[in-house]
Amino acid sequence: MAMDAAEITSLIRQGLPDAEVTIEDLRGDGDHYAALVVSPAFRGKSRVQQHQMVYAALQGKMGGDLHALAMQTAAPEDAPKF
Repeated sequence: MAMDAAEITSLIRQGLPDAEVTIEDLRGDGDHYAALVVSPAFRGKSRVQQHQMVYAALQGKMGGDLHALAMQTAAPEDAPKF
């Protein structure tokens, strides 16, 4: 069963309440997403630790309900500027 972007956002915000979360459905199939997660909780953490925090927030859905998630994480001062 595929997840929608709102559910992914909700789970991440539950686990990281101060996070700014942007989700993009890459193929329009509800199965392949990209996420940008910016949170002060990431300060002083390695990229691997940041990703582990997001995976924990997803409560085991990665690889099951959520097939593919290309993830970019950053502390606010390191967030990409568009």
